[in-house]
Amino acid sequence: MVNVLTPERAERAHGPRPAAPVVAARDRTRRRQTLVAYLFLAPTLLFFAVFLVLPLGFALLLSLSHWSGFALGDIRPVGPDNFTGLFADGSTFLAPVLTNTLLFALGTVVLALAGSLTVATCIDNLRFQGLWRTLYFLPIVTTVVAVGNVWKYMYEPGGLVNGALNALGLDSVAFLQDPDTALPSVVVVQAWASVGTAILVLTAGLKSIPESYYEAAALDGAGPVTVFRRITLPLLRPSLLLVCVTQIVTGLQSFALIVVMTRGGPGDATDVAALEMYRQAFSYGDWGTASAAAFVLFAVVLAVTLLQLWLFRRGGEDA
Repeated sequence: MVNVLTPERAERAHGPRPAAPVVAARDRTRRRQTLVAYLFLAPTLLFFAVFLVLPLGFALLLSLSHWSGFALGDIRPVGPDNFTGLFADGSTFLAPVLTNTLLFALGTVVLALAGSLTVATCIDNLRFQGLWRTLYFLPIVTTVVAVGNVWKYMYEPGGLVNGALNALGLDSVAFLQDPDTALPSVVVVQAWASVGTAILVLTAGLKSIPESYYEAAALDGAGPVTVFRRITLPLLRPSLLLVCVTQIVTGLQSFALIVVMTRGGPGDATDVAALEMYRQAFSYGDWGTASAAAFVLFAVVLAVTLLQLWLFRRGGEDA
């Protein structure tokens, strides 16, 4: 038998229904609160629209047009020609520009991750950890122009690096003048300059690992290598993911350090996507090609980031 509540029983069970004026008053209050919330958000939304949405839409328009960067009336639609031109025969965008960009980003990630993980593990076992973290963070607060110029002079034939090589009985190396060594030399500088942030992230991740895990491993007789591989690395997965994503995005978008140290040379050995976009827009007046290259770079950054997320989460750990 189905027990059907009559209106009288429902009122006794759940209390009296609110009157229509009360419901209307609640709706008015909720609408007023929503309006006030949007009013407080309006400045942020306006800033977001003016400095992100509108420029993004304008860049999309330019990527499908030809424009020399002067009068807006000179914008001439050309369809996908700018994108196809980037990958046409004879174009240097795919090789060496995009290839250099990927190699630069990958080298930066490998060096910065290996160095920061080693240093963070050492700092975690030392006294005065705050002092060491501060010292390694100093390159972050130094301007890219200063870092690039200092390392540029250090790489000179009479600089500190070649002086050390000569002291060891080795010949001097033309680090920034040789196409074979120019890109790796800048990669080292980029990794050195960004390792401070990675160290802060990884040391914070190491501090969040419970000591009980290490105590249990010591009772089981596990060695340092086993503890690092079986406990530290798996539990550092979220921190490692953050470091990898931020480093790869920074590497793919690198511009200032390349301009200061090599200006894309020698030849096109260190020419990267951001520098090529700058040249196309401000040197050659081809804003359509520059905008198309920007969207291609965005697609590359998105694809690489999603690949990293998939690789870090395939083991079942939600990083």
